[in-house]
Amino acid sequence: MARNLDDDAPRRMRAAEERISQAMTDGTREQDSGSELAPDEEPEGQSRWEEAMQVAEGLDVYRDIAKAERKLTRARSVARVRRVALSVAALSLLVGVGWTAWTWATPSRFVGPDIWCAILIALCLGGAKADKRRRGSTESTADLEDGLDITRGSARVVSALRDTSLDLQRGLYREDAADVIEQHRADSRKYRRVHNMLQNFIMIGSAATTTVAALDTGGKLTWQNVTIVAIGFAVTLSAAFTGYYKYRERSYFLLQTADSIEEEVNAFTLGIGPYSEYDQDQRSQALKLFTQRVEDRRNEQRRRQQQLDQPADQTAPSSQPPAA
Repeated sequence: MARNLDDDAPRRMRAAEERISQAMTDGTREQDSGSELAPDEEPEGQSRWEEAMQVAEGLDVYRDIAKAERKLTRARSVARVRRVALSVAALSLLVGVGWTAWTWATPSRFVGPDIWCAILIALCLGGAKADKRRRGSTESTADLEDGLDITRGSARVVSALRDTSLDLQRGLYREDAADVIEQHRADSRKYRRVHNMLQNFIMIGSAATTTVAALDTGGKLTWQNVTIVAIGFAVTLSAAFTGYYKYRERSYFLLQTADSIEEEVNAFTLGIGPYSEYDQDQRSQALKLFTQRVEDRRNEQRRRQQQLDQPADQTAPSSQPPAA
């Protein structure tokens, strides 16, 4: 079920703000009722109470995000199972109909396969229905995505209202650097694998085209002609994909950025390189420098990514990878 036209970002942000406003209103009422019970409470105690209320409110929002993500993941899993089951059922139906039409003159040949196809279709449809009944939700995937967006908007509002120390933010950023490194390396391996597969296919296809062309001695339509056309088309398509998406360049730049970030992490951890002049008491300044240098490398990677996405006749990456 697709989202309707009214399901836009401004509406979700308004809903998030209304949720936060309602929570703050309820908290203010609780605070007023508490003030009636304890009229002599000091302002410092009230500020601590407000801070605790904001922290609890933030935890509730993030708990709602985790809950919404689990529901959405389960709904997407159910949808994937349903799509696979329906695809298998449709394929079985096509195979059964095609086999029946092909062997219509001899009913004894298509009865058995048709029975097996019918059983497979029934199993697929029944399994999809049972899985949806067991794990499915009354809400559609679009509604769950909408609720998750609203909850995330509420979390952003809560984060904006709550002050967090700069040292804590930088420390969390340093801990997240490991995930950034692994993500870059995973993307690099993926692009390198795709590039190698296409490059191997281009080389094998080119050699096979030349071989089959040498075997073709007639001018009429033969299997050699058909093979040449098919392989030539596939090789041309692979070369076009390789030249357009630049898998090798993406792999090289991602791996280079991952290595640079890992170098910064090791230098910061061991206190060497640009961090050698900072002692234990200057950890805040070292974290500041670390954050700045890692961000510079990530920004450089984003610029390279943008350059790779542009047409080749407009711009080229600032530093080309070495020839393979």
